[in-house]
Amino acid sequence: MPCRIPDFLDLVGQLPEVGQHDREKWSRFEVAGRVFGYLWPATRTVGLKQTIAEQLALVAERPEVFEVQFTAGGFGWVVVRLEGVERDELAELAFEAWRLSAPAELVTARADRLPT
Repeated sequence: MPCRIPDFLDLVGQLPEVGQHDREKWSRFEVAGRVFGYLWPATRTVGLKQTIAEQLALVAERPEVFEVQFTAGGFGWVVVRLEGVERDELAELAFEAWRLSAPAELVTARADRLPT
């Protein structure tokens, strides 16, 4: 079943110390002051931090679902069309984005437990 905005909000809400900052047309998600995701409700898309290798692999595999957003600091941000992913895949993508940004002690405490 395709994901919706409430799925994304529920998944990131399960991760430790996530802050959400809403703007008029988008929301930003961060952990310990480091941004790991964006949500654009009008387009039902999210932008998530990934490794550059993962960004390129996702876009190459399913360009109708994923697109390159930008690269910065050795990371590749990817736009995800929510209706193109299942909840378990979105959970993995959101978790990886969070893990790439969270302090080591939070990552260690969370281990590999994905949000559900």
